[in-house]
Amino acid sequence: MARHRRNRNDLPLTADINVTSLVDVAFTLLVVFIIIAPALQGGVEITTPEADVAPLTSVDAPLIVTITREGQVYFEDTPMAMAEFRSAFLGVVEAAPPDVVYVRPDAQATAEQLLQVLGIINAAGVKPSVQAEQIEWTSN
Repeated sequence: MARHRRNRNDLPLTADINVTSLVDVAFTLLVVFIIIAPALQGGVEITTPEADVAPLTSVDAPLIVTITREGQVYFEDTPMAMAEFRSAFLGVVEAAPPDVVYVRPDAQATAEQLLQVLGIINAAGVKPSVQAEQIEWTSN
């Protein structure tokens, strides 16, 4: 009895692609990006007050000062006390005066804290700009 030997070329080709693993990887990456995206945004999390304001104009590298509801002042993303903020801000202004400084107060921050920060910025000769959310007016 003779054995019939098959060549590799004799085998039928199947052009099936296993998509299941590809879909699993895609969904895993999607979930990872959904979880990580808010962390990459950066900044201090606050609730800005609502007011009748104009949209911000584009500035190359603005300085951002944030005031939280607890009264903590953040210069860029660095938390500091009011005295530290005064010396740090004056040092930055002496090195390279900015065009504008954006002040982002929390809606629950006190007026005293906001006025102290605005006073420090004005005393340095820089124009501050207070950020707020556009208020949605509804007609009755």
